[in-house]
Amino acid sequence: MTTDFSQGKVSKNIISQAIPMTLAQLVQLLYNIVDRIYIGHLPGADNMALTGVGLTFPIITLVAAFTNLFGTGGTPLFSIARGRHEDAHAEKIMGNVCALLLGTSIVIFLFCYLFRRSVLDLFGASDASYQYADEYLRIYLLGTPFAMLTTGMNGFINAQGFPGIGMLTTMIGAVLNLFLDPIFIFVLHMGVRGAALATVISQTVSGIWVIHFLTGKKTLLRIKTTNLRVERKLAVEIMTLGMSGFIVQATNALVQIVCNVSLQNYGGDLYVGIMTVLNSVRELLSLPVMGITSGCQPVLGYNYGAGKMKRVKEGIRFTAFIGTAYTLLAWGMVMLIPHLLFSIFTDNLSMIETGTEALKIYFFGFCFMAFQFTGQCTFQALGYAKRSIFFSLFRKVMIVVPLTLLLPVLGFGVHGVFLAEPVSNVIGGLACFTTMWFTVYRRLE
Repeated sequence: MTTDFSQGKVSKNIISQAIPMTLAQLVQLLYNIVDRIYIGHLPGADNMALTGVGLTFPIITLVAAFTNLFGTGGTPLFSIARGRHEDAHAEKIMGNVCALLLGTSIVIFLFCYLFRRSVLDLFGASDASYQYADEYLRIYLLGTPFAMLTTGMNGFINAQGFPGIGMLTTMIGAVLNLFLDPIFIFVLHMGVRGAALATVISQTVSGIWVIHFLTGKKTLLRIKTTNLRVERKLAVEIMTLGMSGFIVQATNALVQIVCNVSLQNYGGDLYVGIMTVLNSVRELLSLPVMGITSGCQPVLGYNYGAGKMKRVKEGIRFTAFIGTAYTLLAWGMVMLIPHLLFSIFTDNLSMIETGTEALKIYFFGFCFMAFQFTGQCTFQALGYAKRSIFFSLFRKVMIVVPLTLLLPVLGFGVHGVFLAEPVSNVIGGLACFTTMWFTVYRRLE
């Protein structure tokens, strides 16, 4: 596979990156999805175990936020430096990202572990659901350094033109997790703790693998010990560009907290469990369009750095078209088989019947997410950090959070919480894409 993205068809370059990256992200997602599937069918736990695990989502998302801050901030800078043939600077970027990820992961682990009771209470835990949330979280947090290194550094493998290796990085851990989960949960009767332990072991193996590759002889550019010292100026550049990815995940965590608290107030533990399933289905169905946008970023960044503006525009058009077509199909599938999608995560009939209606509301207008993803990835790939940050804030903080709080009060009840998502997709997606089209796309020469 070529590592020179200025040659060949742009669409082919994007697809060649997107397919293995999507598979890699799917495998990465299986870490948590498989846990939820097994936990949702845990004998004797009813829906409470799934509700408890759902309460830990904001912390897991916060870990992803800091991973994005450094990983998605460093990778575009790395790609642009490669496009300019500045290999020494590219390696320095990669080393700084590695050091930032490792140091931050230790701080997150210590804080969340020591204050987990207060944190879970803030997130809407009840006396019944706290037991399961605490059992899962106190073990899951042990894998934080490896989880951040795996996800944050894997982008540098893909950006060098090795998406197959990037896919293998996460596949090793996910397959191991898939194998260990039923053993720890059902055979050893560890329940929720077993699911967390299987995930930690799998993340550790993946983390060791990705670092081993990036320090080995097969990669083009390597992590060197001389570059592991954080340089303030470079760290600011990384975090400035990665702030968009950070805000996306941090605001996701904020939305999850607000949703859980609102659902607990208006519906109780059952609806918190339903939101756990909705988030899981959304993550699965969003994956292909996220893979396309992730695959286009190194291609857009490389061509932008090489001055190939027509190829950049072609890549943006292709990404928007494929993303919109897929999300339309995904929306149709949700409307046709909502019961089947929900039953993957639980066999509780009450949760399935109540959750099916919520699923239809939550996914209404899902196709507008493609516009948000395309606009965001374009801003980020080309280095327009401020615009990327603004639209990350706009959709979640300025639309979703207020609506989640207001709609239930205005008479929509618990359904108002689910309705906030599609409204934000339409307004936020169109605003982001339209701004990108007129302020960036049309000005590329």
